[in-house]
Amino acid sequence: MIGKLFLTLATLALLHAAYSTYEHLSLLKALGKPEGSLPLDIVYESILALILGLLGASLNAPPLKDITWASEMKKRTIDGMDSRLGFAHYKSRGKFLFASPRDSKS
Repeated sequence: MIGKLFLTLATLALLHAAYSTYEHLSLLKALGKPEGSLPLDIVYESILALILGLLGASLNAPPLKDITWASEMKKRTIDGMDSRLGFAHYKSRGKFLFASPRDSKS
C-alpha cells in the first residue's frame, strides 16, 4: 500500500519538475537568455522524486523466492529430474562419423 503511494507521489513530483523545467526554459527563451542553470528547487524536487520512486519500487516488489536445491525439489519429482538414459555408449557411431571417405567404402 505504502509502496504504491510512494510511486504515485514520485510520478507526480517528476511530472511537476518536468513542467517547471519547461516553464523555466520558456521564460529564459522569452528573455533572450538561452543559457542558464535550473533553479535549485527544481533540482531538489527531481532528486526527491527519484528517491521516492526507488523506495516505492522497493516496497512494492514481491517477496524473494528461495533458490536452494531443496526448495526446487519440493516442486518437482525425482522422475522428472532424473530422466536420463540408464546406459550411454559413446563409441557406437564414432568410427562411422569420423572415418575418412575411402575407409567407409571397404
